Amino acid sequence: MGTPQSLRPRKRSRLRLFAGRQYFIGRRYMRWLLQDKSIAAAFMKEQLPYLAASHHTPMLRKLRKVDMQLQYNKIRNLSLAIPRLNGLTVKPGETLSYWRRIGKPTRRKGYLDGMVLYYGGFRSGVGGGLCQLSNLIYWMTLHTPLTVTERHRHSYDVFPDEQRTQPFGSGATCSYNYLDLQIRNDTENEYQLCLWLDDTYLYGEWRSSSPVLNRYEVYESSHSIRLEPWGGYVRRNSIRRRKLSLDGSEISDEPVADNTALMMYAPLLKEASVVSDF
Repeated sequence: MGTPQSLRPRKRSRLRLFAGRQYFIGRRYMRWLLQDKSIAAAFMKEQLPYLAASHHTPMLRKLRKVDMQLQYNKIRNLSLAIPRLNGLTVKPGETLSYWRRIGKPTRRKGYLDGMVLYYGGFRSGVGGGLCQLSNLIYWMTLHTPLTVTERHRHSYDVFPDEQRTQPFGSGATCSYNYLDLQIRNDTENEYQLCLWLDDTYLYGEWRSSSPVLNRYEVYESSHSIRLEPWGGYVRRNSIRRRKLSLDGSEISDEPVADNTALMMYAPLLKEASVVSDF
């Protein structure tokens, strides 16, 4: 899960950060040009008949030191991105690419400044808040037989768990275009992504062309908060998934992801959950 030294914050110049970002963006564009895998592009107005997974998350959340206007702007940004994905049908062998469907969020397209997590803190940025959508899609996908082929996580744990309803590290961060979320359909059925929002929640569904034969439970294991020798707290856990038959019997239990993040707030430590090397 990485070494303590690798997570110790390093100061980098703005020029280096900008140059690095442009390098990775350019490399992604080149991969898109050379990509030979089939990218899902077909849409259906009619919903496929069978519900495979669903989830919803609150649109507004009061966060310490975060201007609520950034969250209201997020709603606008989500309303622009959702039509680019709602109704997308992923056929057998095809891959959903989050950024290839949404495109670059710009002011010209109507995107506003929303909250963007940035090297252990947050700032405003055009299109900010779209991570809520990638998080939702990723979480739903873990409850289907679809295969996640690319997913990125935050290296920093910025906000406490007070309103968290899912395990730490169960989201998928995104940044145009080099931090993508990609999902491949390795089944024999078509899967359709359905998304919408109202004033309170962002909603999502994966729907299937055939009945769903299994269900999935996603859970956390091996969680720890460790005080490292250099003075920071590092949080680690593993995300696992049980595959169950419709009668509840377990078919498999598999690892999904290992997460390691530098905590940017003082943890409310409980003796049983904190591990210290000294």
